[in-house]
Amino acid sequence: MNEPREHWYEEDAGPLVRLYAVTRGRGRVERPELDLTTLVVDAYPGMALRRTEPEYTVIVRLCRTPLSVAEVAAHLRLPVTMAKVLLGDLIDDGRLVYRSPPVPTGNSSDMGLLHAVLAGIRSL
Repeated sequence: MNEPREHWYEEDAGPLVRLYAVTRGRGRVERPELDLTTLVVDAYPGMALRRTEPEYTVIVRLCRTPLSVAEVAAHLRLPVTMAKVLLGDLIDDGRLVYRSPPVPTGNSSDMGLLHAVLAGIRSL
């Protein structure tokens, strides 16, 4: 009699289980410096990578030129939170450097920018 396989054991769960192992179960990480628009770039191109997991190799290859956190997640086909975990590891290692977008100062809003965004949305 065939026993049904457990859900976590299905073939399509392989990459998820692997990612869980690579991140050591870290699914969320407090990295306020990393938002969707934060740019990350390889600080030491051509230098050997300390980490051996292929996900890190792909990230370093992608970050030869500056990419946003959202772009890295899209290229990896991973949720942004998981991409932040992997990016954070490489930042902690000193392999990647990041630059967050400037924080708007003052309380005034740029109405011209808001009108341009609204016009762009309406044209869609």
